Formats: sequence, structure tokens, C-alpha cells
Amino acid sequence: MPKSPSPEDKQQVFAKDAWRVFRIIAEFVDGFETMTDLGPSVSIFGSAQLRSDSPYYEMAIAIAQQISQRGFAVITGGGPGLMEAANRGAQSVNGPSCGLAIELPTEAEPNSFIDPHYRLQFRYFFVRKVMFIRYAQGYVFLPGGYGTMDELFEALTLIQTKKIRAFPIFLMGSSYWSGLIDWIKETAVKGGCLSETDIELFRVTDDPKEVADAIESHYRSAGSEHNF
Repeated sequence: MPKSPSPEDKQQVFAKDAWRVFRIIAEFVDGFETMTDLGPSVSIFGSAQLRSDSPYYEMAIAIAQQISQRGFAVITGGGPGLMEAANRGAQSVNGPSCGLAIELPTEAEPNSFIDPHYRLQFRYFFVRKVMFIRYAQGYVFLPGGYGTMDELFEALTLIQTKKIRAFPIFLMGSSYWSGLIDWIKETAVKGGCLSETDIELFRVTDDPKEVADAIESHYRSAGSEHNF
């Protein structure tokens, strides 16, 4: 049978958790302070594993350029791969390029295409998620793994449950996402776990101009109010 912790053990745990709260608050304050002046922004997600020889790398550059040319800052996870490509696309047209890097053993340093002022490093995924969504006027998802899908489904959940106001969510790379979308329609919707209207919370396209036009149109009609 598990042994109950002693009063000394409880005190040690409490002390560690109390200091952890201060670290969490510090990350929030640093993020808010840095990103408040970023202006209207779009968060772009995608795999750290896909490099410059992937067709999706060029797609990430193209969509970041289109978004930046309309006056939006680009926010990424700050890592390599498609995140690097999106930051690269933003910088190539002199648009603000923000990277919200996370401390991971597989990603030593943020990519080199992030503006120094907007290069942030996070320890906690949940703090980083708040930064992605609070300042975004739209989300763009290129092919990616668990991290990309985590951000996708969290955003969809927040909009579905009306915890945040709806904003455009685009999946780019239609062939990559087709199997997941088929499963959502054929299994989740038909099984009664999602409604038909839930599918309308995102759009699929391979056209960077379509994405940028839709986000710009939404911004003009909805304004720049922050989420949360």
C-alpha cells in the first residue's frame, strides 16, 4: 500500500510548485510584453522534420509572403522545417517574423529567420499555446505531426465551445490532410461525436492567395480584438 507523504515531504512539494508558479507567470509576462506591439498576426504551423527539399517548404514560404504583404505579422513555433520556411517567407518581404520556440532536446536553437525582438523561448507548452492564439487573426496548418495536430484540435475545440471568437483556420496540403478529414466525416460525424457544422470550422486549400484573402477579409470585418 502506498505510504502517505510526511509533512516534510508535503512542504518540499509545495515549495517546488510555488516556485513553478512564478516561472509560469514570468513566461506569460515576457510573452505578453513582447507580443503586444506585434500587431495583427497569423500563426503558421507545420512539421520541423520537413526540410527545404519538400514541396511544402516552398508552400510555407509562399503563404507567409502573401500574409506578410497584407500587413500581418507571421508567428511560428520558431523551429526548423516548415516553421523556418514561414519565418523565411515573412522576412523575405520585410514582414514581422515572430518565433515562439520551445525547449526541446531535438530543437537546440530557434531558426535564423526570426526577428531578434520577436524571438521567444518557452519552457511550458501551455503558455506558448496562449501566445499563439491570443494575437492571431487566423491559423494556417501545413503538414505536421502531433504538435501541429495538437494546435489544430485545440483551436477547433476553443471555437466550437465558444471560448474564443471564431477566426479562419486553413489546412494547406490537401493530399496530406485528406485521410484525416475523411475519418472526421465518415467516423466522427456519422458516429455522432461531431456535427456537420463542426466541419465548417476549417477550410482546406493549396492556394496561398485564397488563404491570405480570406484572413484579410475576416480581419476587416471582425477587427483586431485579441482572443481570450
